[in-house]
Amino acid sequence: MAAFKERILGATRLNVGPLGLAASYGAPAEAFEEAFDRGCNYFYLGSGRHRAGMQRAIRNLCGQGRRERMIVAIQSYARSGLLMEYFFKRNLRSLGLEQADILILGWHNRRPAEKLVERALALKEKGLFRFLGMSGHNRGLFPQMAGDGQFDLFHIRYNAAHRGAEEEILPYLTGDNRPGIVTYTATRWGQLLNPKKMPPEEPVPAPSDCYRFVLTNPAVDVCLCGPRNIRQMREALAALDLGSLAAEDLARMKRIGDYIRSTNKRF
Repeated sequence: MAAFKERILGATRLNVGPLGLAASYGAPAEAFEEAFDRGCNYFYLGSGRHRAGMQRAIRNLCGQGRRERMIVAIQSYARSGLLMEYFFKRNLRSLGLEQADILILGWHNRRPAEKLVERALALKEKGLFRFLGMSGHNRGLFPQMAGDGQFDLFHIRYNAAHRGAEEEILPYLTGDNRPGIVTYTATRWGQLLNPKKMPPEEPVPAPSDCYRFVLTNPAVDVCLCGPRNIRQMREALAALDLGSLAAEDLARMKRIGDYIRSTNKRF
């Protein structure tokens, strides 16, 4: 299979490496810098506590004059516009940046409050970020929000066990001006890698298989990974060279995903 190549993040027209990097699981700066050298330029900071490694990596790369190739996305879960602005600016300062590329309004399962969006767009007007995104778990909401034209990209849940986006989101976001699509939970919180969760006599997938499953879907621009250490980072990076899954491997991942979904309905 051909290796995964750089993609365009929807209407943002940003060039993105297909494997994105999430900050909150404790990987050291060296892991993120190694990934950046492999073309992984989407740096996502949520609200987790273990972000020091990514913060240091971003500062190091900027100090090397490499900011132009980086895409820095900062997510805020605040529902108050005032708090959202406060935490967003605090994150910028922690990174030593004057501008982020993306602000994500996080975990909205209903339409975000108008005042929150207005506050975010005011920050955009001031040049504090370039593109506005939204994340959430209500799949039906994303096509509605795309119609408003306020959001440039979406973060959505998608993996071999959670494939509802294939019917409820992705078919409705098409064309050159569609919002960018960034996916998360490729391993379903590690369950797709847990030997105890596998169907009988089914071998455990490699971590790269989970990322390859997501990235094989041509509607996905970026698949996030959240490494805890350099080993996990390298396991994820293997997906880049291996490329798309063959049909039989896609079918296998779906069988595993369906089994896990049917035996653990909490998630």
